[in-house]
Amino acid sequence: MTMLGPLGFTAPWLLLGFLALPILWLILRAVPPAPIRRRFPGVALLLGLTDDDQVTDRTPWWLLLMRMLAMAAVILGLAGPVLNPRGGGAEQTGSGPLLVVMDASWSSASDWTQRRQALDTLLTRAERQSRPVALMRLTAPERAEFQAAGVLRSRLQGILPEPWQPDDAAVVRAIAVLPDGDFDSYWMSDGLARASRAPLLAALEARGEVTVFESPRAHYALLPATYADGNVLLTLRRLRPGPEAELSVAAHGLDPAGNPAVLVRAPALFEQGASETELALALPAELRARITRFEIEGARSAGAVALPDDSLRRREVALMAGNENREGLELLAPLHFLHKALEPSADLLDGSLQEVLPANPDVIVLADVATLAPGEAQGVLDWVEQGGTLLRFAGPRLAASDVSRSEEDPLMPVRLRVGGRSVGGAMSWGEPKSLAPFPEDSPFAGLDIPPDVTVSSQVMAQPDPTLATRSIAQLTDGTPLVTRKRVGQGQVVLFHVTANAEWSSLPLSGLFVSMLERLAVSSMPAAPTPEDLAGTIWQPIRVLDAFGRVADAGILPGVAGEAVMGDSLGPDLRPGLYQGEDRSLARNVAGPDMAFDPAAWPDRIAVEGLSRPQETPLAGWVLGLAVLLLMADVIASLALSGRLTGARAARAAVVGIALLLAVPQARAQEPGLTDDAAILAASEVTLAHVITGDAQIDDMALAGLRGLSDVLFFRTSVEPADPMGVDLETDELAFFPLIYWPVTASQPAPSAAAYAKLNDYLRSGGMILFDTRDADVASFGAASPEGRKLQALAAPLDIPPLEPIPQDHVLTRTFYLLQDFPGRYAGRDVWVEAAAPDAEMIEGMPFRNLNDNVTPVVIGGNDWAAAWATGARGTPLVRMGSGFAGERQREIAYRFGVNLVMYVLTGNYKSDQVHVPALLDRLGQ
Repeated sequence: MTMLGPLGFTAPWLLLGFLALPILWLILRAVPPAPIRRRFPGVALLLGLTDDDQVTDRTPWWLLLMRMLAMAAVILGLAGPVLNPRGGGAEQTGSGPLLVVMDASWSSASDWTQRRQALDTLLTRAERQSRPVALMRLTAPERAEFQAAGVLRSRLQGILPEPWQPDDAAVVRAIAVLPDGDFDSYWMSDGLARASRAPLLAALEARGEVTVFESPRAHYALLPATYADGNVLLTLRRLRPGPEAELSVAAHGLDPAGNPAVLVRAPALFEQGASETELALALPAELRARITRFEIEGARSAGAVALPDDSLRRREVALMAGNENREGLELLAPLHFLHKALEPSADLLDGSLQEVLPANPDVIVLADVATLAPGEAQGVLDWVEQGGTLLRFAGPRLAASDVSRSEEDPLMPVRLRVGGRSVGGAMSWGEPKSLAPFPEDSPFAGLDIPPDVTVSSQVMAQPDPTLATRSIAQLTDGTPLVTRKRVGQGQVVLFHVTANAEWSSLPLSGLFVSMLERLAVSSMPAAPTPEDLAGTIWQPIRVLDAFGRVADAGILPGVAGEAVMGDSLGPDLRPGLYQGEDRSLARNVAGPDMAFDPAAWPDRIAVEGLSRPQETPLAGWVLGLAVLLLMADVIASLALSGRLTGARAARAAVVGIALLLAVPQARAQEPGLTDDAAILAASEVTLAHVITGDAQIDDMALAGLRGLSDVLFFRTSVEPADPMGVDLETDELAFFPLIYWPVTASQPAPSAAAYAKLNDYLRSGGMILFDTRDADVASFGAASPEGRKLQALAAPLDIPPLEPIPQDHVLTRTFYLLQDFPGRYAGRDVWVEAAAPDAEMIEGMPFRNLNDNVTPVVIGGNDWAAAWATGARGTPLVRMGSGFAGERQREIAYRFGVNLVMYVLTGNYKSDQVHVPALLDRLGQ
């Protein structure tokens, strides 16, 4: 490409045409305008005279200039002008193979559209230069094969980022599968620093020149939510420090009616030069339990989404007292104030220890329970070691017992002094004592202490070396009021006063509620280690894609417990929510230990980004200007010749306007079936799709049927012709055995005549495959706009009663033996005509004895066309899943399509009993 300042030319030799403009100027000057006819009687006197010196009139200068500009625009447009052409890098000036390396991680998702446009520009330039190109994604490295740039351009829509970063193993695998020979590289970086970049960069530089593409856009990460000091804490990070910036953080969940909604929205402010900020949300327990995800609004990446797990849910608290027989003295009941304090924020359980331990509550509260039976004590100890919180309160029973006196009891945080602890006893005070401020490392830190909260009696802790570290609340004289110790993954906490108001006024205050709330919320154990989860299997419930969208995990397999917390994210461990036997764990993209630093490239590496102006081809605009100038020249010539006056001018204006309006109308019209197409459809097996008016949907439907036709050609005796689009209003439907109808929310309803034609088609043996393409977001019915539109479209049709495809339906065995019917998605039932009531199973036969009727409609939402769709070269157009699992799903989708076509062509012949031995033999294999 030749560069002239900000312009480049793909065919610069055509600019030599400018040398012919002076000659054209002289020729145009010699051409006079057409003469104007006028009757003049005196001309008769000139008859017979001749003039040897003929002088031509001159073309007006402005008309001559217009013609010259039109010719110059034609020459310039044909030379292929490009505004802001890129130059200087190996991907610009080289001529050999080019390898495009993409990090394709979650950090690339926020500006993926712009990245794809930049990649399209790069491939367009490589196609002009006839450079072979290969593509490698580091998040899913596969052996890259060089091919024509145009082939890769056709697959751009299927290239997507993944919700994880390339780990060291992926980079080692990428280096191992690099193409042979020398080539230049264009590395589209996600901007994050990783130690694994260095060996890959060295390997690429050994093959040729390397250019790096890196977006200057700000990248943000949202760490998992934590609970501290009564608030939900969210930590936000940004990749590069910068000016002051305010972001909006939203908490999504279900409203009281069960509908998805934004429950909380709050601003988070980054100070100037800061790379981290914290947001504290004071949320009631009931609201916290309904939150399903936090996200930074507008960030559009998995790193900006944090899924909460059990750490924010409503707790289960079991309450037990040593003596509850206080008839008529409700305010003195040991559990009265505990019930009042915990009911708003926790689910309360009542019963004996043998009854509540199998329920695995988060907290067990023992109010003045002194002695436990050996079996009870061991059960409680095992429960605490697995992460439970045992919360004990003192009282007369505990004060009078020998529990934890000479030696520390496993279920007590400290040793206790011998003797009763009541007013007037040896350890009573002259005046009640108040509480001292809570230490910073206490779970109660930050709580305000009312001055009227006093303590008149308590059980005293025996001074020990560990007493100071286990005391989390104390009186003004330093006497411990609340002590705590860790036991395994759980904890034991003791309030040295009663749970009622007999020994202190603490239960009468709001401080008591806050202290219980802090302890109940902190009852969840710390994040388990891989060793703690060894031998368990965790099933994914919801997973994130790279853009931060939450989807159902579907048929993803379970993950070993040690891998859930120990392995890095990847194809086998996606970010999302995982469910165990009694709790859930969230694996988020961003974690507290995640390195979030910008990538630093050596000075020798050229780095470019989205801030650079993108290439803009100007050939179409310049040639369009040339056409406008030539049209203006025609109008000016007619005007100068006197042929554009009066009625002629009006007629010319009407013709010109009609021509301008006819162009878009002709483009917008979808052609109906021609006679040749109708003959072909009648003579060959031809699949068809309903034209919806949405060009993207119609193109995908046509590509899907083309891919299915190719599979039928190579695998069966059916040799379909090229598929067609049909207009329900104008085209004949009887030519097509199967019509695919992709349902869109905006397509118009057919007319009454079209519905009559559709009902005739269904009654005469035709089949319509309705596809709402919404199985990833909705279940069957009106749960989506497409589902509601399908109900409206199908209401006037003569459709029989429907049922989900039963296991013995002929569709499961017309050609392939199938159990599932996936398309691009695999999460929905497929509905067909319900079997007759008398179609019962016969003893000894594996299938019901059905008649030869074929269901007139098949209804689903798995987006089969996208799974079947192939390009001109036979390559899939839509990416499905990753690796073998995605291609296996595509293969099952093809098999469903084959079964569907064979079913509509052959009917229920597979139900004939003659096929039973062969089918039983295959099923046995």
